[in-house]
Amino acid sequence: MKIICIGRNYTEHIREFDGGEPSREPIFFLKPDTALLRNNDPFYIPSFSREVHYETELVVKINRVGKCIAERFAYRYYEEVGLGIDFTARDLQREAMAAGLPWEPSKAFDYSAAISPNFVKLSDLGAGIDDLSFEMTLNGQLRQRGECARMIFSVDRIISAVSRFMTLRMGDLIFTGTPAGVGPVAHGDVVRATLMGRPMLEFEIR
Repeated sequence: MKIICIGRNYTEHIREFDGGEPSREPIFFLKPDTALLRNNDPFYIPSFSREVHYETELVVKINRVGKCIAERFAYRYYEEVGLGIDFTARDLQREAMAAGLPWEPSKAFDYSAAISPNFVKLSDLGAGIDDLSFEMTLNGQLRQRGECARMIFSVDRIISAVSRFMTLRMGDLIFTGTPAGVGPVAHGDVVRATLMGRPMLEFEIR
């Protein structure tokens, strides 16, 4: 099982991150399966970072094997979605970017990919993938709101682009990018996230 994460997929987040230009093709990186944080378990801030940020994202679960998938057929490769938090050691990421080094230490560490305990069928949500929206609160305050219609690259475009380079398999998870509003977490914080108003995530930062 692979965790595929899409970067720079909301214009407003690009502006708050580095102000650069959107890419012409989806940018992606991988997290190992040891990055999964399941069942609303607490997230423990790692000792090697002084600045861990949350990034809330729609997560798509792949339901069949595919390679070089045409965008017009990509909808066949998913039927369930959830929410996730891509935790990022921002201080390590800045150091890596400045030195031109890979980002794995800042992105792929253990338990850096929180996922909702349950995934929901699109048919149960009563909306198409491009019509979905989600919200994240930190200690009861709204911090992020994402709308799939505002993604630079749609879910179907992402699936098509990624499958050019690697085979997608049943159970693979695609984190589709974070909207604006990312920020740091601290001990005692409580993260909550909803998808189309449905509670999906609720856990504590320790």
